[in-house]
Amino acid sequence: METAWQSIVMVISGILLLRIAGRKSISQMTMAQTVVMISIGSIIIEPIVETSVWEAMIGAGIFVIALIIMEYVQIKFNFLEKIITGKSKVVIENGAPHTENLKKLRYTVDQLEIQLRQQGITSLSDVKTATLEPNGQLGYELVPDARPLTIKDFKQLLQIEQNTDPNQQEAHNIFDELSEKDKKNPGSVTLK
Repeated sequence: METAWQSIVMVISGILLLRIAGRKSISQMTMAQTVVMISIGSIIIEPIVETSVWEAMIGAGIFVIALIIMEYVQIKFNFLEKIITGKSKVVIENGAPHTENLKKLRYTVDQLEIQLRQQGITSLSDVKTATLEPNGQLGYELVPDARPLTIKDFKQLLQIEQNTDPNQQEAHNIFDELSEKDKKNPGSVTLK
């Protein structure tokens, strides 16, 4: 029973410590996942040094169950998600760093610029909004002039350039020919 309580205390204190440490120390995993993974690693090594294998398995099981419960609780209760995992924080608004949030996150403008460069963004003014996500990743929305050209944009541009006549026929599709042959001869197979 003592092992169970120690495991529960480790989960709670681990989450609190990682929340205090900040988002930049976490990469892809959530804080709860990081705590559980580190703790399980420590527990697995411990039986070799001093305690029994069964106590280690019980402790590791409690950590996994705690992770599952925390993930379930976060889905059900939004306020607990904010406490356990955290929410996204705006770090750039209309091309300017949100210095108040950066200070709260203990995140420098240089660190922000590193993440922007890794995303291929060369100027803060190209960013309409950017957020630092709970897993430490940067989410962003570019201003319209800095967004890449999409296929939809390209088609609209072509339509404007060509002044497409609605009576004009579409270009011939080579796959339509195959479909027509299959409809005429459903059972035939042509070999060359």
